[in-house]
Amino acid sequence: MIRDTVRWAATHGVMRAAVARQARRGNADAALLLDPERQGDPFAHYERLREHRPFAEGAFSRVTVHHAVCTEVLRSEDFGVADRDGAMPAPVRLALRLAGPPAHPGPIDPPSMLAVDAPDHTRYRRLVTRAFTARRVAALRGRTEEIADELLTDLQDGSGPVDLVHRYASLLPVTVISEMLGIPTSMREQFLAWGDGAAAALDLGLPRHRWLSVQSNVAALHDWMTAHLRRLRAEPGDDLLSGLVATTDDDGSQLSEHELVSTALLVLAAGFETTVNLIANGSRLLFDHPGQRERLAADDSLWPNAVDEMLRVESPVSRTARRARRDTEVAGREVPAGALVVTVIAGANRDPDVFDRPDVFDVGRANARDHVAFSSGIHFCLGAALARMEGEVALRALFERFPDLAPAGEPVRRPTRILRGYQSLPVVPGAPAGRSVTP
Repeated sequence: MIRDTVRWAATHGVMRAAVARQARRGNADAALLLDPERQGDPFAHYERLREHRPFAEGAFSRVTVHHAVCTEVLRSEDFGVADRDGAMPAPVRLALRLAGPPAHPGPIDPPSMLAVDAPDHTRYRRLVTRAFTARRVAALRGRTEEIADELLTDLQDGSGPVDLVHRYASLLPVTVISEMLGIPTSMREQFLAWGDGAAAALDLGLPRHRWLSVQSNVAALHDWMTAHLRRLRAEPGDDLLSGLVATTDDDGSQLSEHELVSTALLVLAAGFETTVNLIANGSRLLFDHPGQRERLAADDSLWPNAVDEMLRVESPVSRTARRARRDTEVAGREVPAGALVVTVIAGANRDPDVFDRPDVFDVGRANARDHVAFSSGIHFCLGAALARMEGEVALRALFERFPDLAPAGEPVRRPTRILRGYQSLPVVPGAPAGRSVTP
């Protein structure tokens, strides 16, 4: 318990107080991190940051919303994700050493692929990449269409308004990734609950009660996955996790249980967390832009491009950070070793230097795919092809099945800073295509 208190204080309590102090001093980015209302519509803030080239001043870091700068940092070997704690003030680093490593590492703690650099990152990624090749994703498309059809059929129960996130946007990707990993689909509601409870693990400055809730959900995921992987070691199947348990690296070594659990949990969470946001964000964009919805109804070949435009306009992941591994230079500006740079992906995706009329949602935008919603460099999203396919299948099936689909009340945003999506999105499905409602 004492270690938990020390760890919370070091990773969140001290940070929250320091961010609040920076906000009182007028730091705009610090103010954004503390204000849920600003987080709901942060784009005016990003434009103020854009006035500073290449970096604006953040609470503890350099911050950039420029597409070219974000891309340069994310692709540079001079930057890494490891030892981000090293950029923290000395008292925080001391507290972290006293607390020791977390009992159940989260997605930004080693050995997660999000938290390690080469050569460890190269090793972990090589072992799971084969599950996300374009060929394998293409083979999954038919099954994804079947899942979408089953879920949409369930929406036709005539019960009135439904929560699109709970009944569709979350269930489709979690079912797909569960089947890929050999996880019982009967667990999907539980995984969604654990995943939603752990999503704020990516954020800093959490109140203690919320941090404890996150830790509880992360621990539950760890315990379940540890037991599941042990079962697979005894009785392997033909799924990805069974393959990971048995796979040996080039030197004959295997992933340790610690590495296996971390890798499996990351693949599981990444397989549905951001895609839930994509489907919900995309639905809301089409509600708000009926003209673009009509274009898709008239020309379904636009759907793949529309998904990239949704990822650009409403990025499921708002920002990510890198630490300078050595003295370097970015866009002509010196960056010393150890400095932290926050790349605001959501801001870069609305950079007027890259995207004409960047605030306009245009499903036919010629360069929509130039977004950095999936990051860039060695940490480019492993499941990008899967997310694109699922987003296209889910949204196209939804709006083709229910051409009169309409919002039925105010949506509720997720209370997370890094992940951007909806916690609930009430809708009225209307009559399915080809049927009319008899008065």
